[in-house]
Amino acid sequence: MPTRTTPPSELALQPDQCAESLKALSDPLRLKIVNCLRSGPRNVGELAIELDVTIVMVSHHLAILHHGGLVERNKLGRFVEYRLDSSVFVKGRRGHDCLDFGCCRLELPKE
Repeated sequence: MPTRTTPPSELALQPDQCAESLKALSDPLRLKIVNCLRSGPRNVGELAIELDVTIVMVSHHLAILHHGGLVERNKLGRFVEYRLDSSVFVKGRRGHDCLDFGCCRLELPKE
């Protein structure tokens, strides 16, 4: 997936990319993962403990979120750290966290 250099809200409508991002959010566990990552980067094991699910399950859903352009990966030794993609995760007008896909913005409730 290409890296975005321009904020999504300043790009022309990209329906395929927007659809992939929205599909990536279509599972309750993936929404929970996004919510956990709002407070900072985590590795798969940390997320699995926090969400009380298996590492395999978290890893599978992180791959979908990564493919949808919502999370970035950073290899740290034998661990991979995941964080919300800074080109998508932004502060909204009312101070709320938002996921800005270019085609639409999803405002997240305050933590």
